[in-house]
Amino acid sequence: MVSNIEELLDILYEMIDEAKNLPLSSDKCILERDKALDILEEIKNKLPVELQKAQELVANKNDYISSAKREADGLRKQAEDYVKRITSEDELAQQVKRQAEEMIAKAEEQGRMLKRAANEYCEDTLRRMEEAVAEAYDEVKRSHAKFRSALGTGTPSGSRPMYDAEADID
Repeated sequence: MVSNIEELLDILYEMIDEAKNLPLSSDKCILERDKALDILEEIKNKLPVELQKAQELVANKNDYISSAKREADGLRKQAEDYVKRITSEDELAQQVKRQAEEMIAKAEEQGRMLKRAANEYCEDTLRRMEEAVAEAYDEVKRSHAKFRSALGTGTPSGSRPMYDAEADID
């Protein structure tokens, strides 16, 4: 028994090729009708099966191509997403770096301003304290002078001299 259509067609071709020519004709021949019809019938019966197999192969091929395209599209999309993520992360890192640099610059400027303000405050406080101490010293000197003058006018002669604080300081 023959398994496929191609073999049956080869048998039919061979049968026609080996057939005897009709007398006085080179393009007509004598065949065994029943045998030729049996081969054609078998071809006819196998043709739908072979066509179905061919259609299944084409469908499988199309499915395989579609699957490969989907997989390629998925891989391309993953690659694009990866590139976007890496690019985005790089941009984010640069943005964070710029913000950090700005924050450092602001902090340094605030530090300079605070230092300047602290120096000015200390300078002003020390100046005012110096003025207050000088005023207090002047007031003490004036009070001392008044005290001496008050004692010097009402003291009897021959009394003991008054204590001199300035003399102790010097």
